[in-house]
Amino acid sequence: MSRSVLVTGSSRGLGATIVKTLAQQGFQVVINYYQSKDAAEKLVSEIGEKNAIAIQADVTDRKEVDKLINKATEYFGQIDVVVNNALVDFKFDPNKQKTFTELTWEDYQKHLDGTLKAAFNVVQSVIPQFIERKNGSIINIGTNLYQNPVVPYHEYTTAKAGLIGFTRNIASELGLYGIKANVVSGGLLKTTDASAATTPEVFDLIAQSTPLKKVTTPQDVANMVAYLSSVNADGITGQNFTVDGGLTMN
Repeated sequence: MSRSVLVTGSSRGLGATIVKTLAQQGFQVVINYYQSKDAAEKLVSEIGEKNAIAIQADVTDRKEVDKLINKATEYFGQIDVVVNNALVDFKFDPNKQKTFTELTWEDYQKHLDGTLKAAFNVVQSVIPQFIERKNGSIINIGTNLYQNPVVPYHEYTTAKAGLIGFTRNIASELGLYGIKANVVSGGLLKTTDASAATTPEVFDLIAQSTPLKKVTTPQDVANMVAYLSSVNADGITGQNFTVDGGLTMN
C-alpha cells in the first residue's frame, strides 16, 4: 500500500518539488495551497488524480486545517506523513531585510504563526489517526540559518529555530505510539520565489564556502524528505537533518 503524504504550501517552490519527488517514488500526495489554485491543479493533472489531490486551506486557521485533514483522509483512506512546508510571504533579500531595531513584534508574530502555529494545527489535527494506527511521520522544514545566521533574518530564523524544539518534544512524547518527528533544514535554495532576490555573486560565494562546492537545490531537500517519508526511515526520530552541502556541520 502506498503511503499518503500531505505537504503544506506545495503548489509551487520547494513544496512543488517535494510533491513531484514523492509522486515519482510512488507516494500518494495531498497538495495543500492557500492562493495558487491553478498551480496546484496543474500538479494534480501532471501526477494523476489517482495519486494526487489539491486542497485549499490556510494552515494558520485550525478550522480550515481540520477540514483539510478530513478531506485528505477521506480521499486516500488515511494520512501517513505530514510535511509542514508552508511559508508566509517572505523574501531572502539582505538589502531589504529590517534591522533588529526596525522590527516590530508583529513581524515576529507573523512568522511564529506561519511556522509554529501552522505546524501545531496540522500535527494536532492529524495526531488522532496516527495514535490509533500506532504509526505516522511528521517532517518539518527548517533552515540552516538557525545555526549560522550569515544574514540576520531575525523573525524567520527565530521561528524556524523554535520549530526544532517543537519537533523534538513531539518525538519524545509520541514515540511510544510509533510516531516519528524530524526536521529537514536546507541551505539557501537555488532558486525559489523566496530566494529570487539573491544575486549570482552570493550564490557563488556560498558554493565556494561548502565542502561540496555547490549550492543547495530544492531537489536536494526533497530527496531527504522522500527518504524520511519512506519505511526506510521508520527508526529515525527527533533529528534535524541539515542539507546544505556541508556549509554548516552539527
